[in-house]
Amino acid sequence: MSSPLQILPYPHPVLLKRAAPVERVTPELAEFLLKMRDTMYAAHGVGLAAPQVGVSLRIIVVDTDERFVPLMNPRIIAADGSQTGVEGCLSLPNLHADVTRALRVTVQGQNARGKKVTLSGEGLWARAMQHEIDHLDGIIFTERADPATFRWVTGESAADGELIERPTTREDAYHFFARELARA
Repeated sequence: MSSPLQILPYPHPVLLKRAAPVERVTPELAEFLLKMRDTMYAAHGVGLAAPQVGVSLRIIVVDTDERFVPLMNPRIIAADGSQTGVEGCLSLPNLHADVTRALRVTVQGQNARGKKVTLSGEGLWARAMQHEIDHLDGIIFTERADPATFRWVTGESAADGELIERPTTREDAYHFFARELARA
């Protein structure tokens, strides 16, 4: 396992802009994909986009069910159905909100060898793909979330073992992360 990369916090400027396409696969790029994978696993995430580690390229990694998927230049070519569920983001730690996304998606992109691939999935896999591809377009999950559902996960447990959540607003969360970034 390689050393994890640093995950940039919102509102770092690279998170807010459209990432550039990958023009060609190199040995350095293959190594970068492994570092992204290891960073995602170390942070207990199910997906990670290159802009989240400061690289403005159209690269994502996703693993929702023991199937690691690295993709370059991914794009959604088909989507159907609807699902609403809780999302969070490694660049906005401990903030959760409900987001409605397609239930099933088909994604085209290039694998780690640069070969064109088409992958389909549903449920959490589809949600993670949509979330990470949004990152490549400078879109953070909070922009798609139901404003009434924003909440902080405190890390504390209630008597029944459930994590304690505290309601918040998108604006308060944005202000919090802007202050934290300014302190860094």
